[in-house]
Parts: sequence; structure tokens; C-alpha cells
Amino acid sequence: MSAPKDQAPANNPPLLQAVTTALGTVIDPELRRPITELGMVDSVQVSEDGRVTVAVLLTIAGCPLRDTITDDARKALTAVPGVTAVDVDLKVMDQAQRDALKEKLRGPGGARTIPFNQPESLTKVYAVASGKGGVGKSSVTVNLATALAARGLRVGIVDADVYGFSVPALMGITQAPTQVDDMILPPVAYGVKVISIGMFVTGNQPVAWRGPMLHRALEQFLTDVYFGDLDALFLDLPPGTGDIAISVAQLLPKAEILVVTTPQAAAADVAERAGAIATQTGQKIAGVIENMSYLDMPDGGRMELFGSGGGTVLTGRLSSTLGVPVPLLGQIPLDIQLREGGDAGVPIVLGKPDSAAGVALADIAAQLAATPRGLAGMKLGLQPR
Repeated sequence: MSAPKDQAPANNPPLLQAVTTALGTVIDPELRRPITELGMVDSVQVSEDGRVTVAVLLTIAGCPLRDTITDDARKALTAVPGVTAVDVDLKVMDQAQRDALKEKLRGPGGARTIPFNQPESLTKVYAVASGKGGVGKSSVTVNLATALAARGLRVGIVDADVYGFSVPALMGITQAPTQVDDMILPPVAYGVKVISIGMFVTGNQPVAWRGPMLHRALEQFLTDVYFGDLDALFLDLPPGTGDIAISVAQLLPKAEILVVTTPQAAAADVAERAGAIATQTGQKIAGVIENMSYLDMPDGGRMELFGSGGGTVLTGRLSSTLGVPVPLLGQIPLDIQLREGGDAGVPIVLGKPDSAAGVALADIAAQLAATPRGLAGMKLGLQPR
């Protein structure tokens, strides 16, 4: 923990130390690290009667979460025995302080790179793909991400479906990203860091871009957006095998593909193409998820509105094509509560965790969580003595 740069002498050094320790528990809501580690505590003063005055440096003047930082700091300090009152004075970092913050976050020189491609990165990257639209790919992405975050993992989402972005609405996000010079801090919902082109357009304005623009947008999301050290990153891809799917393979060659399909035979045929692209890109398929598998009936039976077996057929075909086993990770039933949760911006795994769809999605997330972060090819720095 770094000490505040201006720490005034106090008549009660133990109280000052307790106050400084308490500030270390205040987490920046965007960077998800203690404000003391980020150099955001400018000064701390403790008066004889126990009144604490702390100056906190915001990254930018218009920080959208300034009230959250103020409230969290006041709550942490008020809980310290001996503190009688708390004053939080908000200031703004100067350019030198912002440069120091960016270097702390990005490493020496603050280089703009794709951190998930670095040799030391342990982040599992999942590209959620489908052969066609309307199979619930975005709902699956959002629920898997929030389920993993609820298990204590650090998770991010890149809404790469530039034309059909929907992740912000499904997550209930209305906050815009915070920009610190050339670094973008993504909004956080349910413990998940999220970035989407929908956060940069006005209203329901359509995005009409050609391939090079799509590639550049995805590249900027991966280089300029600060996600920090994640356990898992999900990319919600547009349907099909177009420009974005190719760009993901180029920009994130270690990304694993999660293929979402419905039970219908025709949908499985189309989804096979989305998965078979791995033969051209050299990517691994993490598994197949069958959505809208069945509808539970009041009498305890099941109605298979879209047929059955599509997921199983797809895993068999992909296993044969790739020459390695491709698992069927789960079958998610039709559930009106899944749609209601999406409309309300509350993922069903959080809002209705005991529902049939919530349980199925949580089980798939548990399988992904059980897959360890990769150490393959990583130098551990061990030297013989």
C-alpha cells in the first residue's frame, strides 16, 4: 500500500495509521483496485478530536462514480474506532499523475498492447459464436459471465456484435465508459467489466461500417480498454463467419470458441459452419451450448418446440471435423423468466437462480470455472540454486 503524498502530523499516530489502513479497503469502482494502490489518496489529516479530512484524486473531473468513491471512503473511515467525523475532499489528477497511473496499470511506458496475448496472461478468452441470429447467444454470454463473477472470478465482456449490440441493455448498463487520455475504463455491472459500441452511439443509432472499421473497433476495445487481470473474457460475436470472427482469430489467436445453437436440425447445420471455422484459424472449441432446448409443461412433461438433438448432432460433427472431442456443455430450456430478466437488465442466474434456465446456465458456468487458467508455454522464472 502506498502512503498518501501529504500526510500531516497527528497527535494520535495510531489513529492515523488505522485511518490509512481503512482507506486501503476502499476500491475504485472502475479499476477494481484500492485507491491507495492507485495513488488516489492525496492527503490525510487527523485532528485532535478525531475528525478526519482526506483528499482523494479523481482520474478526471467528470468521474461518473465520484459519489460512490466519496460514500465508500466515508463509510470505511467512519467505522474506525476513534473517528468522530469524516470530510472527503475530491480533487482531480494532473497530467503527470494520470501518466503515473497509466504506467502502473499498463506497465512500464504504458504501452498499448493486447494484454490477453502476452506470455504472462492467464486469462481464458471465450468467443461466443452462432451460425445464425436469434439463438440467444447474447443472453448466454451475459449469464455465463455474471455467473462466473458471482463465483468470485474476475470477468469481462467485449460486445463484439457491432451491428446488433445488446449486452449493455441485458446488463442494465446506462453509464458511459470513463476515458483517461487514451485509456478507457469500462463500466462494471454485477462485477463484470463491459465494453460495447452501444456505449458510444446516440440512442438506437445504427452502425454502418465495413470490414476495416469493424477490425479497428475490436482492436481498440482490446488495446485501449483497461480490463485489468481477468480470469475470463467473453466476446459476444455477431452470427456467422464474417469479418469479426476473422478479426478475433487474428487479434486473439488463443481464444476458444463457444458455439450456441438450438435443437433444430437446420440451426445445427448453420452452427456447424461457425464452429468449423476453427479448422482454418487453428482455434480450439470449448464446447457447444444448446439453447431453447425444451419447454417445461405444468403437468411435468416437456414440449420440444424446436425439435431435439441438434446440440448432440453438432458436437458429433465438430468432433469428427476437428479430430478432437467437442463436449455438449449443457441444454438450456425455454424460460419466460430468462426473457424477463434480459428486459429488466438482471441476468437470470442472479435474479432467478433457482429457475430451470438459471440452473442450466450456472451449471455451464461451473464447467468453465473448473477449467484452470493456462500455464502452457509460460516461463515461471525458476532458477537452480
